[in-house]
Amino acid sequence: MPAPLGRLCLVLHGHLPYVLHHGVWPHGESWLYEGAAETYLPLLDLLDELATKQVRAGITLGLTPVLLEQLAHEQFKTGLVRYLNERMQLARHDAKEFDALGQPGFSSLARRWEHWYADRLSHFERIRRDLPAAFADHFRAGRIEILTSAATHAYLPLLAEDSSLAAQIEIGNATSEKHLGRKPAGIWLPECAYRPAVNQWQPPVLFDQPRFRPGIEQFLARNNLTHFFIDNHLIAQALPLAITDSTGTRPTSEALLFWDNRRGWGSPLDPVGVASEATTNPPRVFAFSRHPRVSEQVWSAVTGYPGADAYLEFHRKHGDHGLRYHRVTSHHTALMEKQPYDPAAVAGKSYEQARHFCTVLREVLSDYTKQTGRVGTITASFDAELFGHWWFEGIQFLRDVLLTLAFDQTVQVVTTEKVLAESAPDKVVRLPEGSWGEGGGHDVWLNDRTQWMWETEYRAESRFKQLLAELPWQKKPKVQAMLQKTARELLLLQSSDWPFAIYSAAATDYGINRFSLHSARFDRLATLSQQIAAGRVPDAVQATELAEADAHDVIFDSVDLGAWKS
Repeated sequence: MPAPLGRLCLVLHGHLPYVLHHGVWPHGESWLYEGAAETYLPLLDLLDELATKQVRAGITLGLTPVLLEQLAHEQFKTGLVRYLNERMQLARHDAKEFDALGQPGFSSLARRWEHWYADRLSHFERIRRDLPAAFADHFRAGRIEILTSAATHAYLPLLAEDSSLAAQIEIGNATSEKHLGRKPAGIWLPECAYRPAVNQWQPPVLFDQPRFRPGIEQFLARNNLTHFFIDNHLIAQALPLAITDSTGTRPTSEALLFWDNRRGWGSPLDPVGVASEATTNPPRVFAFSRHPRVSEQVWSAVTGYPGADAYLEFHRKHGDHGLRYHRVTSHHTALMEKQPYDPAAVAGKSYEQARHFCTVLREVLSDYTKQTGRVGTITASFDAELFGHWWFEGIQFLRDVLLTLAFDQTVQVVTTEKVLAESAPDKVVRLPEGSWGEGGGHDVWLNDRTQWMWETEYRAESRFKQLLAELPWQKKPKVQAMLQKTARELLLLQSSDWPFAIYSAAATDYGINRFSLHSARFDRLATLSQQIAAGRVPDAVQATELAEADAHDVIFDSVDLGAWKS
């Protein structure tokens, strides 16, 4: 058997914003039910199959704290059962309609959907409706790695207060441990957004005095988080700070970029130690960079695998919220001219693409070894919901890739945690500021359409910091309880999903409404905290508002207010 050419870290980022009790369709809980039915349950099916075959999956899976909180809630569990039953009923209705129209091909597809949803329901009941526990079983068995994230997927580099950044990471980490039974070692930074230390940081909105801000890696180290993920342009623009080996860590200079070609500076094929300034201390936090060529093979809308003509067309549905019965056909084909889906025609397509993908992996790793003499690590990172939800056949593609690599072993599929345990990176760099958003900066989340959100958010951060400093919450349980509810609303309004919804125009009104709702609740609960501290009880209107907030925002129960420390 040939020696391995290198390693593949397959990283899937599972995330959905907090939507329980906040609408159903087209925006709201339906996102959660679709994700569970089409991605999370099928992914568990795959992990179970690989375990049965004694194949170590080696997937690095991000499950954000806000997602875990929702998947563990009773509202989700009963809602998913209801959703799956409704989809089966819809499939039966469609089958009768197609039979009456003399369309046996569509009728067969409808019955196929009925069986498909029935299998998802059976699986959900088999795991006792507990998705987090089922993933945690694979995590504890060492088959996969699970990443944590910021509590509500906040866009960390732009938060105004260090205490807010610290709280998002600490509460997120604690929430992951609560649901998984152990603390993850790695974190998915929301939107892959990173900021190094800045000596004179100036808020991008409102006025404040420039001040020093620590690098995000320092907050991760405090929580014993060892690694995170970035987009390729950040590693390409990174500045060398140090070299580390068995003799220790020694500072170096930018000149190495021009002559030290054998160390792989600027390459996405090696994880790197991360620091904001030159150091002689070994790095505590490392970054893995997404490989552009490998990742584009999958996610590209034009050349990526999901665009194959035989695959299920995501956007054409039978009715407003109906099932899908047509195939991609062509990127140039109008939606209403798409051809009927034929499951038999896709049987070999994912295997063919998987073999091609594995060939690309081997080529990339082989070329890197020839250039540098090093064994490379490819990091291929994607939104988990791409597989199964957006790309119906995507889970089958993952299966074919993992089984292919398991049996030829020219490329080892390993978790990022295992990479660091087996071979410590030998480079320390200063990464620039940026994200994996369009343009590589912050513009997706901070722009002319969302500036008002950041102004509101900054005022909320400042007010909460002042409340923690002035109110006697450590001595008065009622004040502490109200501040915990206030903190919950602050975390929810900080979600990066709301400005993204506005930028992408996918759910503009929903993003505006959700941000405004949590902002208003934050202000009301902050005022209630002050009143209770002063010995006054809520009036009837305030009591109603409090009950409404508690009924809808059932997340992060009794957060640790001590997490808001710089």
